Parts: sequence; structure tokens; C-alpha cells
Amino acid sequence: MSLHSLFTEHPKSVGESYFEHMGMAFSFSGRMLVAGLACFIHGVFPFLCVKTGSMAITELHGRMVTNRSKLDRQNVEAAQGAGD
Repeated sequence: MSLHSLFTEHPKSVGESYFEHMGMAFSFSGRMLVAGLACFIHGVFPFLCVKTGSMAITELHGRMVTNRSKLDRQNVEAAQGAGD
């Protein structure tokens, strides 16, 4: 396995370039850090940030599934185009 493929294989498998994947990972990371802090605050003050953690999980799951669905559509379209 080449050094280049170590950095590009996974992003390509989800339909992204290296930099697109980096941006998505950074955006997920930021959202998770904020949600983690909110969960910590909720642990100390149970009346604060009551739904923040679960809302973040739902949002991030939706973004990940939507992105995968986009890749699935691209693969179907590419396969249909190859059959022409």
C-alpha cells in the first residue's frame, strides 16, 4: 500500500477527496466537542442542556447517512452509465 493511498483510500470510499473528508471530519469534531461540553455541563447542572447531546447525535447521524446516500446514488448512476 502506497503512502498516497493511506491518505486517499478511505475518503474515496465515501465519495470525497482528501480535503473534503478532512473538512467533514473537522466539522464533526467541532460539533462533537461542543456537544461533549454540553453533556459535561448537563452532568453537573441536570436542568441545563437537557437535549443538546441527543440532538447532536441525531444531527451527526443524519449528516453521515445523507452523505453515504449521496455516494450510493453516484455509484448507481456510474454503473448505469457504464452499461450504455
